[in-house]
Amino acid sequence: MSKLINTKTISIFIVALIFIGCNSNQTKSSSTLEDNPFEFKIDSILNLMTLEEKIGQLNLPSAGQFTTGQATNSDIGSKIEKGLVGGLFNIKTVASIKEMQKIAIEKSRLKIPLIFGMDVIHGYQTTFPIPLGLSTSWNMEMIEKTAQMAAKEATADGINWTFSPMVDISRDPRWGRISEGSGEDAYLGSKIAEAMVKGYQGTDLKQNKTMMACVKHFALYGAAEAGRDYNTVDMSRTRMYNEYLSPYKAAIDAGVGSVMASFNEIDGVPATGNKWLLTDLLREDWKFNGFVVTDYTGINEMIEHGIGDLQDASALALNAGVDMDMVGEGFLTTLKKSLEENKVSIANIDTAVKRILIAKYQLGLFDDPYKYCDENRAKSEIFTTENKAFARKVSSESMVLLKNENQLLPLKKSGTIALVGPLANTRENMAGTWSVATEQEKSNSVLDGLKEVIGDKANILYAKGSNVDYDLDYEKRITMFGKDIPRDNRTDKQLLDEALLIAKKADVIVAAIGESAELSGESSSVTNLQIPQVQKDLLNALLKTGKPVVLVLFTGRPLAIVEENENVPAILNVWFPGSEAGLAISDVLFGDVNPSGKLTATFPRNVGQVPIFYNHKNTGRPLGNKEGKFEKFRSNYLDVRNEPLYPFGYGLSYTTFSYSNLKLDKSSISKNEKINISVNVTNSGNYNGKEVVQLYIRDVIGSVTRPVRELKGFKKVMINKGKTQTVNFSVSIEDLKFYNYNLDFVAEPGDFEVFVGTNSDADLKATFTLSN
Repeated sequence: MSKLINTKTISIFIVALIFIGCNSNQTKSSSTLEDNPFEFKIDSILNLMTLEEKIGQLNLPSAGQFTTGQATNSDIGSKIEKGLVGGLFNIKTVASIKEMQKIAIEKSRLKIPLIFGMDVIHGYQTTFPIPLGLSTSWNMEMIEKTAQMAAKEATADGINWTFSPMVDISRDPRWGRISEGSGEDAYLGSKIAEAMVKGYQGTDLKQNKTMMACVKHFALYGAAEAGRDYNTVDMSRTRMYNEYLSPYKAAIDAGVGSVMASFNEIDGVPATGNKWLLTDLLREDWKFNGFVVTDYTGINEMIEHGIGDLQDASALALNAGVDMDMVGEGFLTTLKKSLEENKVSIANIDTAVKRILIAKYQLGLFDDPYKYCDENRAKSEIFTTENKAFARKVSSESMVLLKNENQLLPLKKSGTIALVGPLANTRENMAGTWSVATEQEKSNSVLDGLKEVIGDKANILYAKGSNVDYDLDYEKRITMFGKDIPRDNRTDKQLLDEALLIAKKADVIVAAIGESAELSGESSSVTNLQIPQVQKDLLNALLKTGKPVVLVLFTGRPLAIVEENENVPAILNVWFPGSEAGLAISDVLFGDVNPSGKLTATFPRNVGQVPIFYNHKNTGRPLGNKEGKFEKFRSNYLDVRNEPLYPFGYGLSYTTFSYSNLKLDKSSISKNEKINISVNVTNSGNYNGKEVVQLYIRDVIGSVTRPVRELKGFKKVMINKGKTQTVNFSVSIEDLKFYNYNLDFVAEPGDFEVFVGTNSDADLKATFTLSN
């Protein structure tokens, strides 16, 4: 009887706390443990919790996708009832989430609500281009809106936490997850990180159309050795601070609510157990006050790193600054024993619990645990006509025109068009990797898009032409997760002959080839950066017909397409454009949209150049202005020129832009001044178009060696044909700072060079001096 009375009393007290929570003022997502409006309520709850319940709040299992009515009898359902679960992920739909939340609220002792997470990476059901593709739009306002729209759709389906944005800098296209980030540049990556966090979280996390973001993977994951996923990362601190860390810091400064630890090791210690990384840098230096979650089984994987057994790894992670354990249940099964053995402290456990509870207060879950469980929203706010129209616009603005010989593009909506290729009619592959909530069959294929955009104005002939790869086993590995491209059992010759037959009847050939959706992404590292050979053979056969060929290139990474660049007259890189892929591709092919995308990752000539990136250092023996020519005892290759196939920032338009009259308003500035830079950009072609005007700066002399140039500004501007626009930039001392040998963030007096143009090879140049 006394136990029943105690439980009832506790329940009444928790309800009272929830009522208090309903009347509390909203805090920002970066509220501190030392000074937050929830402190009294959190401490009151903490005092009621058993050790098991505390540790339970740190447990994040994967729910899978429950069928309504089955959750109560599941193992996870039982754990929720016992207070051993803090949140769930891999579960969606209002009905399923409401059922799980109901167990927590109605059956657990303390009635603490659950948090529900999912990998909402580039849209929810309405899917945008893969993040690498999205970054090539260079449109921060639009990128922020994609995150905002993703949050609106995901929260309508019950989800309130996303494991995004991924801001890992990568200079190695062998690494499959380059598709999930924003490319090679820290400045641009920082701007995108900020935009994504603001889009997801808005200004008030208690609004039910915003969700908590999680910046990942902290840290340096994109620099994995040999481009092999999950591999070791080893780099100097100056490279970390100057080239890799700033996008994470930008997300922290934008108020991101959570951080995910990365799989790789740093300085010989796995990130999941790295106290310097998760406490000294993240919390003490950067003042992050949200919570840290591991990646999937990140604690358990430290065993293979050689850290110790699960108890050792779990204690190391908690003491390093991890607050929530994803899937592995190392915290759940070992922390009690570690506490008894003085391997962890109750203070560290309490601190982690407080951080999780703060997040739940910030999301308004103590006010209303079912606030994200509105079935009317789920019916009316997901995959709407308005959302699809915006996705179509975003996709078309993210495509990069790599080549357009003799202005083959845009195509005319007339005559006969042959559409050929294994990616021409596969809706399931249009959204690309990490599109877990996308209903793939609702995407539109290239064939769908051409038919809708052209209507009866032209004749479309279609043939698959080839399978994705000659090797069936390899093809199965790169078409996983519901993104199958049904294998055509005809012979390679029969498929090719069919394609050549329709090509002979056509005025122009559109070849939709490249990577399948899962050829890039997590655990999709490669050593061959070329288009699969069977597709190269198809493309070469089409070229031999003598008909004009447009290559519509699908890819999640920079590819080595030297041969294609030499032989194909027009190449449009479409990445994986999302659920409105076919329509967006057609908009660009026929000139309804003038392409304006610019590369955010360098395209190499071959895999031997990797890693390759624009803001490299000079050597003591640079090749200088002799690119393309071999010179002995200089830093160059015997068999290939140094420069890439396509540089960072590169992208063509159906029109042309010329730059002139670069001006600096002063030749010297002091540390409290700004320098204003202007340049005239003229649309000298025949189409209205958008141009990404890019500003690069070189610090000529430094106490540590400095890159040959660094992006320090960009503006995307619309210029009508025949018109000139003056584009202005302002550079302050903050733009000139870098981390020196002692990791002091400084701007050193001396000479600086300014470059403005259409890509990182910009040659319009001016100079100024920073005085003492």
